[in-house]
Amino acid sequence: MQGVEAFLESKSIRVTAMRILICNFLSDKHEAVALSDIEHAFDKADRTTLYRTIKTFEEKEIVHQIDDGTGVTKYALCEPNCHCDLDTDLHLHFHCTQCGSTICLTDHKIPKIKVPKGFIAEHVNLVVKGICDKCSIN
Repeated sequence: MQGVEAFLESKSIRVTAMRILICNFLSDKHEAVALSDIEHAFDKADRTTLYRTIKTFEEKEIVHQIDDGTGVTKYALCEPNCHCDLDTDLHLHFHCTQCGSTICLTDHKIPKIKVPKGFIAEHVNLVVKGICDKCSIN
């Protein structure tokens, strides 16, 4: 990732120390994280600040939400040049039933789904559940 400060500025986000820290935290993760994971990592930070930062990142298409069926919303960094567009940017997610991790499978795009006349698709989510590569070798 380019310099975090320049990256945030390119997305028209005011640069703050907390935003830099959270962006770095997310970029170091290879799986989606829940807001509680972020709160745990930054236990001295105000919860409202953390929540607002994630919501800002989501609005500015830096992160995307993942509903992996666990009842806990998770977040992961978007790919470069992602606009969270239904036709071009959606990808599969994999949820490991053994360790609980949720991973973006960005090389596997969700095909365009044609819905019946009169219906309007606003969000598509496809989660594959099973055992991840780390758990399958144990």
